[in-house]
Amino acid sequence: MQSQTLTVGGMTCAACADRIEKTVRKTEGVTNAAVNFASETLLVEYADTQTLSRVKDAVTRIGYRILDKPKGTAVTIPIRGMTCAACSARVEKAIRTLEGIESASVNLATEKATVTYNPAVIRVSKIKEAIEKIGYKVPEISRTETVDEDKLRKEKEIKTLWTKFIVAVTLAVPLLYIAMVPMMGGGMAPDAMSPAMAPDAMASPGFNLPFPKALDPRQFPLIYALAELILVIPIIAAGYRFYTVGFKNLLHRSPNMDSLIAIGTSAAVIYSIYNIWQIVQGNVHAVESLYFETAGVIIALILLGKSLEAVSKGRTSEAIKKLMGLAPKTAIIIENGEEKEIPIDEVIPGDILVVKPGAKIPVDGVVTEGHTAIDESMLTGESMPVDKKSGDKVYAATINANGLIRFKAEKTGGDTSLAQIIKLVEDAQGSKAPIAHMADIVAGYFVPVVSVIAVIAGIAWFIATRDIEFSLTIFISVLVIACPCALGLATPTAIMVGTGKGAENGILIKGGEALETAHKIQTIVFDKTGTITEGKPEVTDVVIAGGSLRSSRFASSASPEDALLQITASAEKGSEHPLGQAIVQGAWNKELELFNVDDFQAITGRGIEAGIRGVTVLAGNRKLMDERNISLSELEAESDRLAGEGKTPMYVALDGTAAGIIAVADVVKPSSKAAIESLHHMGINVAMITGDNKKTAAAIAKQVGIDRVLSEVLPQDKSVEVRKLQDEGIKVAMVGDGINDAPALAQADIGIAIGSGTDVAMESADIVLMRSDLSDVPTAINLSKRTIRTIKQNLFWAFGYNVVGIPIAAGILYLFGGPLLNPIFAAAAMSLSSVSVLTNALRLRRFKPARQEKRIRSDGQDALTVVDAE
Repeated sequence: MQSQTLTVGGMTCAACADRIEKTVRKTEGVTNAAVNFASETLLVEYADTQTLSRVKDAVTRIGYRILDKPKGTAVTIPIRGMTCAACSARVEKAIRTLEGIESASVNLATEKATVTYNPAVIRVSKIKEAIEKIGYKVPEISRTETVDEDKLRKEKEIKTLWTKFIVAVTLAVPLLYIAMVPMMGGGMAPDAMSPAMAPDAMASPGFNLPFPKALDPRQFPLIYALAELILVIPIIAAGYRFYTVGFKNLLHRSPNMDSLIAIGTSAAVIYSIYNIWQIVQGNVHAVESLYFETAGVIIALILLGKSLEAVSKGRTSEAIKKLMGLAPKTAIIIENGEEKEIPIDEVIPGDILVVKPGAKIPVDGVVTEGHTAIDESMLTGESMPVDKKSGDKVYAATINANGLIRFKAEKTGGDTSLAQIIKLVEDAQGSKAPIAHMADIVAGYFVPVVSVIAVIAGIAWFIATRDIEFSLTIFISVLVIACPCALGLATPTAIMVGTGKGAENGILIKGGEALETAHKIQTIVFDKTGTITEGKPEVTDVVIAGGSLRSSRFASSASPEDALLQITASAEKGSEHPLGQAIVQGAWNKELELFNVDDFQAITGRGIEAGIRGVTVLAGNRKLMDERNISLSELEAESDRLAGEGKTPMYVALDGTAAGIIAVADVVKPSSKAAIESLHHMGINVAMITGDNKKTAAAIAKQVGIDRVLSEVLPQDKSVEVRKLQDEGIKVAMVGDGINDAPALAQADIGIAIGSGTDVAMESADIVLMRSDLSDVPTAINLSKRTIRTIKQNLFWAFGYNVVGIPIAAGILYLFGGPLLNPIFAAAAMSLSSVSVLTNALRLRRFKPARQEKRIRSDGQDALTVVDAE
């Protein structure tokens, strides 16, 4: 019997899954079939390979596709030309429709698309062609592009926008002046005015502002109109991109914000040009119906908004730029016995490198010669330098504080720890939080709906008033005030700043979903060993069972305690368990010679069994002794005493008889109690999960203030315990560091791995703490809360602005006797809306992590208190 999981394409609902399942089960040779609609997979059990071929044919025959499941290749593609959420949604849709694309996510704030694709089906060049085909640019950026080049490009873009704005505003101000002063009666004698244009027919003549007589609209209407046209043409040229992009998207039936601006300002300009023609025909009253200043000021204000937006968007990615800037550009290698400086890209694994005092470590590797202290604060946030000697690992971008060392390169380029951190942060910044889904849906329909509202409002007011100028004002105001940009920027900007701020403080958040879920956590489960405790247990007590050791063939001149430690350490020599290693270390510390082991077996969750000099040695917990029917009555009192002191009693038996107890204690980390206190202040319950017995676990829990203790849990059952908590309706986070924590980290709503842990644990986690300091846990939760609060504020503003602004622009207030919104003020409001969202997101840069402060306890000892993040 064989089984295989196939990926099925074309399913749109649960009915599809049910139909496929029934069809496959009826296929000859199939014994079982199960379809998972969520993962779009079909698990089929079958007799032979011919049956599998029949299954694929059957699925294809009913209208679905069996997709190959290659390992996707991820690529980040920079995109130029996106101006609002509608643009990013359109690019994302265009990429996803290509065959061979597994996933695509476009981030408007970073101007990048993160695409996972099957290289056997599609090439990156085809993805770029698809993007360029719909009107956007994809610059060729090499893998070695430096952050400086990216910075120069951004600076050039900002400079260009500012230049365009300066040109536009320099001409828009006199244009507005020329248009408004005559309306206020400034600089013109009443006798110079025609009766139809007398002050009582215009605005109040209470102003007397200077105005050139050559441009007097009463005496020289055509010159006046042409002057406005001459001033507005360069402004339109400065904002030409709104028209080229806007109308192109309109032709592709996917209008965006640029389309709204282009339609609105074009309507004003075209209507004004029509009135110039009317003036030429002799209708001097048409001079009162020029709207060139509306178009000019709107473009100037929107260019101002775009300039401010570009500056703000650049600031959201400052954290990632800081990380990228940490890497050195060159390295010194030993070649033919001589030192040679080469570009860092040329370093390969196996090279021997030299790092002098004060220099940065160029790549990851292992020290082969020398002794020094390394400042790893840029990776871990830990301010104290870490001593390094031969055999110790060093990491790229850390700083060699004092000694000269040589080390062997192990990981280079994109494989270094720094590169992996940067990749992780970039992926997180490119991800979308679930809270953003509604905004994405709205953004997809926003521009067409606004266009329809503008047309309906304009027509309705024209029918009601028969005033083409009034209805045109309404039409332009609705188009110009609408702002999909604020919707598109609300979530990604906050996620970018939040994840970047976390990276600065040694907290790596893997995505928007993790960032959002973290603020909902109700209970945090800590693994004990290596998480709450240092993970470096030590032998504290050796207790002998009366007579058993002295009668054995191991009796020697050494004390019974040392003899028991010697025997147990010999048995534990092959164990990788921290408690076993602590016993071996304890024997070495006493310079005890270890015996040869005949055979060895590790018993998961129980202990070990070994043969030494013909004697069967058992060392482990109570469960192991109970399973082997070994009486522990003689050791009961001592076991209880040791467990009550927070020590782990390890029972030792020789040939089926209890020989004694070796107690091992794992020291609690200094930050554990303070971090747990901080979590309590935040209203979060704290649980501890451990394989230790109940008394030992309870003693540790009492020291640090744990609410709930899950003791005597086997490694494979940790995920089960997490699931039990989730079944109670609790949002659970799991904090761990070992391989055996990986299933529990994956099971939890949020998995948090600490930096001293294994690669497997970090891979399974949603959040990685680069330090082993538990005070980073409340900091991560606080950062999540602050980020989500910022996202909600941004979305509230973005939705609220459009919900309130569009009806006002459509004349709802005017309908009830209120004011009519001028298109110029509508443009100003639109420009400021996206800037306000960005500014609000940038406030997250002021986030400060929880910090620890020493205080003196009542017993005179130092204690640590976590002061909550600001």
